[in-house]
Amino acid sequence: MKAVIIIIISILVLIAIAQIYISRSTQQTEQHGYKVIKKFDKFEIRKYTPALFSCVKLNKKGYKESSSEGFGILAGYIFGDNETNEKIAMTSPVVMELGDTSKMMFMVPKNYNLKNLPNPKNSKIVFEKQEEKIIAAIRFDGWADDEKIEKYSSILRNELVKEKLNYINKFTFLGYNPPFEVLNRRNEVVVELVNFKL
Repeated sequence: MKAVIIIIISILVLIAIAQIYISRSTQQTEQHGYKVIKKFDKFEIRKYTPALFSCVKLNKKGYKESSSEGFGILAGYIFGDNETNEKIAMTSPVVMELGDTSKMMFMVPKNYNLKNLPNPKNSKIVFEKQEEKIIAAIRFDGWADDEKIEKYSSILRNELVKEKLNYINKFTFLGYNPPFEVLNRRNEVVVELVNFKL
């Protein structure tokens, strides 16, 4: 019995150490830069820097239906499925525009531009430059699913109406953690604001 307890404790310790290592790795991953402009009780307003994204559009609706396929296509590209077999660093967050169709995006690391990026072998992958923008963001923990994304989209929508803030009616999901990271998961729903005065 003591041997079983020791084994269980050892496994739990190893899992905890692995999660700490994964969490540190996630924190060191290059992220899309932004500055917090204003904080409210349930959400905050951010100013995002311009960035280049690799994108794939999917004829699927919702997070559950499209997340695995989109991630697989874009991950394949950065893991070497490109014309030069070059590995490109993962960035954070993974961006998903959800609606009747879906679009998944990975930010391109800052050391790349359209001239030195390897061409994808998969013709579904395109590159998109996003300029500086103002967004509202609401955060939630745990594992993301369609119900949670819809719930927090609705909360954010209501808060923006309450604060009389105008927005483009296209809510986006941001996921910051790899699937195997269990602790301290960070998810957000964001939407771009229009005519926001700093």
